Amino acid sequence: MALYAITDVETTGTNAQAERITEIAIYIHDGKKIVDEMHTLINPERKIPYRITQITGINDAMVRNAPPFYEVARQIVELTQECVFVAHNAAFDYNFIRQEFRRLGYTYKREQVCTVKLSRKLLPGHSSYSLGRLCDDLNINIESRHRANGDALATVKLFEKLLEKESRPEHADLHGLDTGIPREMLEQLPKETGVYYFHDDKGEVIYTGKSTNIRSRILSHLSNNNTKKAIEMRSRATSLSYEITGSELAALLFEAYEIKRLMPIFNRALRRKSFNYAWFSQTDEQGYIRLSIEKTDNDRVPILSFSTSMSARNSLFALAEQHQLCQKLCGLYQSNGACFQHSIKECRGACIGEESPQDYNKRLINALEPYRFKNKNFIILEPGRTDEEQCIILIQNGKYMGFGYAEKDAPGLITIDEIKNIITSYPDNRDIQQIIKSFLRHNDTTTKLL
Repeated sequence: MALYAITDVETTGTNAQAERITEIAIYIHDGKKIVDEMHTLINPERKIPYRITQITGINDAMVRNAPPFYEVARQIVELTQECVFVAHNAAFDYNFIRQEFRRLGYTYKREQVCTVKLSRKLLPGHSSYSLGRLCDDLNINIESRHRANGDALATVKLFEKLLEKESRPEHADLHGLDTGIPREMLEQLPKETGVYYFHDDKGEVIYTGKSTNIRSRILSHLSNNNTKKAIEMRSRATSLSYEITGSELAALLFEAYEIKRLMPIFNRALRRKSFNYAWFSQTDEQGYIRLSIEKTDNDRVPILSFSTSMSARNSLFALAEQHQLCQKLCGLYQSNGACFQHSIKECRGACIGEESPQDYNKRLINALEPYRFKNKNFIILEPGRTDEEQCIILIQNGKYMGFGYAEKDAPGLITIDEIKNIITSYPDNRDIQQIIKSFLRHNDTTTKLL
């Protein structure tokens, strides 16, 4: 599965050799939708010129408590591993990131795609190919122009339009593919959503993936000559199999389960990925809900899980800044008195009792709403494998129980026990929780309380 790290940075100037990064946003995209992300201000360890503040709105006070680049460097490496680097005017963003890594003695290298160049090729005739003008022409809304998060999200939407314009792999000439997989297998590949498997000559699964168009994705694998891994996998594959799910969420969940069960040799990146740190909450003696970053365990359901403690911390800083939460009550600031954010009027004083627990907790709960299940017992209704059925994914007591299929508007599916009769049980884990929460945040889907 091709992954794209769609990136934008804000900086103290235009010269990568002399200037520094002040903000970075990265969205990992699988060709259909966002699957992971990071966004944080960066302390450039120098003054931000006034002319730059006028453009970006980022000033010295905003980055004073932000992490310097070296604190987020590992997260960037892990997040973008085996991804294609995508940006609007990619050379600018890529050179700044590479230069920051050079200062740390590390060589950062990724394959690049520039959406300016790609737009000129696939969308000819525009008077300007700047991000702002191009998005205006294409009716793409940019929130927070000249901020990393806003520009990166706009680039995501532009990139999705560019992907639609590119030639479809399903139209490729099967005769031209260099593969040992029988032609009849390729001709019978469905254009449906599901999970697919590459097998070697012993029948062992060497790779599994998911796609909303199995045929398209498999043919893209077989025509990929860009990496040594892709060529080696193609040379070892002798047969294919697949499982139609209908639902993209079910495909994501089943793919994660199958990778852990089968441990395919060419799924190294996904085998390694784990979510070891998470946000947790508890209420203190004064009635304030406090957040903390701790290692995950099997006994508690986290609010949101992360691969590293730094990524958890950066995301919590961003949440606190966006919603004026108290950094002290978020476990980000140690002090016997008011937190630093209170002194610059970015905290409403919960740390010293100026804001009531009721008011603070209400705002915190609203801020966390996109990251947690609103209810402990519910089902997610997704498309089925045919027009006559629907896919049902069950969450019980905040835990994923599995998925199954039933006729649309099937009577009797009212209680959890009745739903359990039609689903196949699958194990819950941190990765699964992350997949479901991310999918619900980024997709319009139907849920039903139980």
